Amino acid sequence: MIVAASPAASQVVPGILGFLVVAGMGLALFFLLRSMNKQLNKVAREPRWREEAKRAQQDQPAQAEQDYRQNGTPQQG
Repeated sequence: MIVAASPAASQVVPGILGFLVVAGMGLALFFLLRSMNKQLNKVAREPRWREEAKRAQQDQPAQAEQDYRQNGTPQQG
């Protein structure tokens, strides 16, 4: 039995060039993901305005109840 040393003309072989392209794309993806992770870590998880709005919303019912106890009528607005 004779084993062919090179592929037939009808066969497509990626070879070293195909490996280098795939390896280069993998390396680029690694650095892009690392950079994205750094940028996302710089972003504040919860914006200050949202925290302030939550605090104000929680304080509002307490303030309305306190006004009601002092005045006997709920404050509008």
